[in-house]
Amino acid sequence: MVERLKTVIFLSFFLAIGLLAIILSCALWSNWLPLLVALIFVLAPLPNALFAHCGSDDFSNEYESTPAVDLGRFITSIVVVTGFALPLILQHAEVIKPAASYMSIVGGSLVYGTILAYSQVFKQDTEEF
Repeated sequence: MVERLKTVIFLSFFLAIGLLAIILSCALWSNWLPLLVALIFVLAPLPNALFAHCGSDDFSNEYESTPAVDLGRFITSIVVVTGFALPLILQHAEVIKPAASYMSIVGGSLVYGTILAYSQVFKQDTEEF
């Protein structure tokens, strides 16, 4: 129980730093377009989570993947690449400053990494029972 609480506190710390970096990338240069990166990275794990339950049954091997699971992973990868590419495209089009672009990429990486770490840690906890 204490380990789970420490894990949640640790992950929430990194989530807060990531969101702070994204918000600062918007507020410091008075352009709120990099905030889209936070939305993209928060929505990125959803296709993977939705399609993960489409191919599991009691008789299949744990490492087998079905077309539905592969589609979910493909859509998730498209969304993640979009999250990294959007600030770079906005920077190239001179819509946002380069520092804002880099801050939003780092912040988005922290947000997405926190979501992945949280899902992996608590996925392992449910498999133990």
